[in-house]
Amino acid sequence: MKADAVKIDDDVYWVGALDWDARDFHGFAVPGMTYNAYLVFGDEKIALIDNVDSGFFPEFWARIEDAFKQEGLDNIKIDVLVQNHIENDHIGSIPELLEKVPDVEFYCTAVAAAGLKKQIHSLENQEMKPVKTGDTVDLGGKTLTFINAPMLHWPDSNFTLYNEGGILFSNDAFGQHVCESKRFDSDKSDSFMELHTRRFYANLVSLSSMLVVKKAEEMVEAGYLDNLKMIAPCHGQIWTNPQRAIDLYTKWATGQCDDKITVIYNTMHHSTQKLAHSFCEGIMSEGVEVKMHFLQFSPESDILADVLDSKAIALGVPTMMNGPYPKVGNLMYYFNATNMATIGDGKKAVTFSSKGWAGGAIKKLNESLSVAGFDVLEDDSLDIKFAPNDDELDLAYDLGKKLAQIVKD
Repeated sequence: MKADAVKIDDDVYWVGALDWDARDFHGFAVPGMTYNAYLVFGDEKIALIDNVDSGFFPEFWARIEDAFKQEGLDNIKIDVLVQNHIENDHIGSIPELLEKVPDVEFYCTAVAAAGLKKQIHSLENQEMKPVKTGDTVDLGGKTLTFINAPMLHWPDSNFTLYNEGGILFSNDAFGQHVCESKRFDSDKSDSFMELHTRRFYANLVSLSSMLVVKKAEEMVEAGYLDNLKMIAPCHGQIWTNPQRAIDLYTKWATGQCDDKITVIYNTMHHSTQKLAHSFCEGIMSEGVEVKMHFLQFSPESDILADVLDSKAIALGVPTMMNGPYPKVGNLMYYFNATNMATIGDGKKAVTFSSKGWAGGAIKKLNESLSVAGFDVLEDDSLDIKFAPNDDELDLAYDLGKKLAQIVKD
């Protein structure tokens, strides 16, 4: 097949793959994905940084061929392979690549090397050179420096800095799960970049927020960011304004939130839905931004993205068999897994429910939210029987107003 490489800097090319049809990535609702990989042409050696998922090798190799053509080189010879991360979407095409370039010098972290040999059994005898922070590879006029980044977002994760060009190949960090025809942040609006970077952070990075801050401090102290011109992640758009990406990560990692409340609800016979709508009216009356998610249809990945930069949430589900309507359980697991409720000063939460007789949802919701790290305002929980009347809808409005006032203080 034919596919074009994209030149992103002198002698540096994007040679990744476009997954137009992806809609789910281990539970993350996506509108398509990219698997970004990069070629760096030095005077003496040529380095390939990262890889693509299985099934995308023909497109990947076609872009590599085009990059060599653009450089005026007839024969493809890749001297260095840098594998920054070993999740399946980053390593699927390695066996096919090694058939083409069997003598490549293979660099990755020690943890990555062990993991790769367990994930791809054909690599059991593959020689790999483990790298530590500060190790370098000289390509001839171009130098790559390795920066280990464990748990950003896997134990094997690594960043690679092309020093002379000021390009940080950051793997998953600073990425977005999107699939666009153009490669740069400047090709999209600021709101697009913020939204999709936030979705990615909330779902895949938020658990490691303390490590984000620490790693940023380490990189500044080491001078790795002094001449930074570009951040090239393994998913989504390439940042030509790297400070924007760093500022966003700093905001979320330190728990800086907007005057914003996320309202999440499910409903059986529209009673809890009516309460949720009244909550929103009360919140809006105070000029506070509100985001509404109907749990029956909103993916958890979208909900988490709004919770990340909200100061509070309101969560309402009907009572069913003396407990919360079951679909909320999956969201609770997500809250526990991401730990975002405890970033910074923490997030407030109130709960509401409609019941037929005995109730029980509120108590269990409050307990689960507390375990996930939310500061639950238990005294403000709202539990009503069957369909809410006008007075009860007014109570929901007033509670939304009160929560908004708390958020603004």
